[in-house]
Amino acid sequence: MLKTKNDFINKIHLIISVVIVIPVAIIYAFFPETQFELLPKTIDEHNFYKAITGLYLGFSMLWIIGLTNTKYVKTALITNVIFMLGLGFGRLLSISIDGFPTSGYIFGTVAELGLGIYGLWVLKREALD
Repeated sequence: MLKTKNDFINKIHLIISVVIVIPVAIIYAFFPETQFELLPKTIDEHNFYKAITGLYLGFSMLWIIGLTNTKYVKTALITNVIFMLGLGFGRLLSISIDGFPTSGYIFGTVAELGLGIYGLWVLKREALD
């Protein structure tokens, strides 16, 4: 997985993403009120959070595949960048329109943008084929 310094540089943000995204997915699905000000009341709201969980777990599985199989590293990196920057910019849009969320979401915004930018740097640095 991380055999060389270059492997570490290229993949550490994928590991960080998996370690964060999987627990957040489980929280969204089963315990949204414990860590966030999310209080789903309708079946549709519960369904929405479970769907987000599936999306998060699906991407996490792809990143794990990229960590363990060099054939999928570039795909894992590209999807991680899109996932993180998509969330980060969506949160920035919400902050500018809706106002500031709780500190957990502020941290998430910074972390997502940071991981996405790091992934772009890795892709540019390596120009992975």
